[in-house]
Amino acid sequence: MAAKKKVEAPAKAGFPKATEKDFSVIVKPVITEKSMAKMQNENKVTVKVAATSNKTEIKLAFERIFQVKVVDVRIVNVHEKATTRGTRYQGKIQGYKKAIVTIKEGEAIDLFKEYFSSLFLNYRRKK
Repeated sequence: MAAKKKVEAPAKAGFPKATEKDFSVIVKPVITEKSMAKMQNENKVTVKVAATSNKTEIKLAFERIFQVKVVDVRIVNVHEKATTRGTRYQGKIQGYKKAIVTIKEGEAIDLFKEYFSSLFLNYRRKK
């Protein structure tokens, strides 16, 4: 008798579901003229991330939340700045860590709709 070959099902091309940790890694989008121009022209998204996160965590979190393929992640530590309110009061603008995420060509996200709706759903689940 001839041995029967097992037919394997093709692997799913989708991404796994986002976890609670993924939502703590990506804090919020950075909305400036420069970041919006990069999003439209170069397919790069700028987001504020947790101070303890690294490139691998950011890439995995971004792929899980937005269901897109990430090509590259660059990280920038934005230092705090001294400021004055009027001429009398001095203070500081707090520093943060931001990531510039490059998405695969041909893929796009509606950053505001997807992030804030998923964040809202995640918040409602906690209650």
